[in-house]
Amino acid sequence: MRRWRGALAASGSAARGGELRSSARRLLTELGVEVVTDAERLSVPGARGTLIVANHLSWLDIVAALAIEPTAFLAKREVGRWPVVGGLARRCGTRFIDRHQLRGLPAVVVDVASTLRSGRSVLVFPEGTTWCGSHGGGTFRRAAFQAAIDARAPIRPVTLGYRQGGEPSTVASFVGEDTLLNSLRRVVRARDLRVEVEVHEAFEPYADRRELAARAEAAVRQAAHV
Repeated sequence: MRRWRGALAASGSAARGGELRSSARRLLTELGVEVVTDAERLSVPGARGTLIVANHLSWLDIVAALAIEPTAFLAKREVGRWPVVGGLARRCGTRFIDRHQLRGLPAVVVDVASTLRSGRSVLVFPEGTTWCGSHGGGTFRRAAFQAAIDARAPIRPVTLGYRQGGEPSTVASFVGEDTLLNSLRRVVRARDLRVEVEVHEAFEPYADRRELAARAEAAVRQAAHV
């Protein structure tokens, strides 16, 4: 198992990616959060980028993923305004979307497909918002999977989970009317908090987006026992 305490950001060069990874790990160190994973990377080696799809529990999800491999992200517009995390998200080339403006969704799909074709991987949270781990999750939305189809890019499901003292923990959850400041305070006060990142077998986009979304969701849910 790889274990890191530590933090992120953006561009395409290996040096820049290393800088982002170091920033993400450093932030996690400062927060006292440990990342545990068996994976050296989230993406699949190859000429095309990988569409990485994960469940969404906390703002810490982004930082933990960047600590493993700096990729581009698809995130809601509000994330760009968050302190620290927003800056990291912008630096890694995040495409921010307005969840209430569905007319812009086709352009987002085109952008994600273009990024995948260029060789950069993109991490997406298909649930569209965060969910408390103990209360289940949302259905995986299909739009991002169309980008994988269009780019002929592999899809990698990833399951995120938080634990304290070996038991499932919701201390990092960020849902409802909760504020980022309150969530940050809980994380800082938490003891023995770790995020587990389980990387599943990738698959090719040889189906329609409904089937691809269902397959990815099943892999993520089975590992999370949701």
